[in-house]
Amino acid sequence: MGIADDAVEIRAQGWRTLAALHGLLEAALERSLGDAVDLSVVEYTVLDALDRQDGWHMRMQQLARATALSGSATTRLVTRLEDRGLLTRVLCADDRRGIYTELTPAGRELYERARPIHDETLERALEDAASRPELAPVVAALHDVALPVAD
Repeated sequence: MGIADDAVEIRAQGWRTLAALHGLLEAALERSLGDAVDLSVVEYTVLDALDRQDGWHMRMQQLARATALSGSATTRLVTRLEDRGLLTRVLCADDRRGIYTELTPAGRELYERARPIHDETLERALEDAASRPELAPVVAALHDVALPVAD
């Protein structure tokens, strides 16, 4: 195996480790959010992304990027959340082709209930992962790159 092959294997091992950590975190979050508030991780991600907006709405394309979903998958997800009364769609006043998605009061209330569950589960899952030698370096790297929270 040459140097180039070694570099490829190192990157591949890093990717496998990152994927293992992601799987562990996502499984823990799916269980806790599903059991406590009947939300999936991607549904929570939509509510979280919308809550973080100043005007509490986003264009569908922005929401697709925030959730790492295709446009059509985002539309289906928003429709599902809209059917549950958690989101609403609003036509853009400046551009009639533009559609915004925003939280309803029920969506905001559910998000407020889900957020501490999400945060506590994520913290516990990261602590668990940090205790596993194969995942500990990635968890440490996540802590090193965490951005400071603005007040």
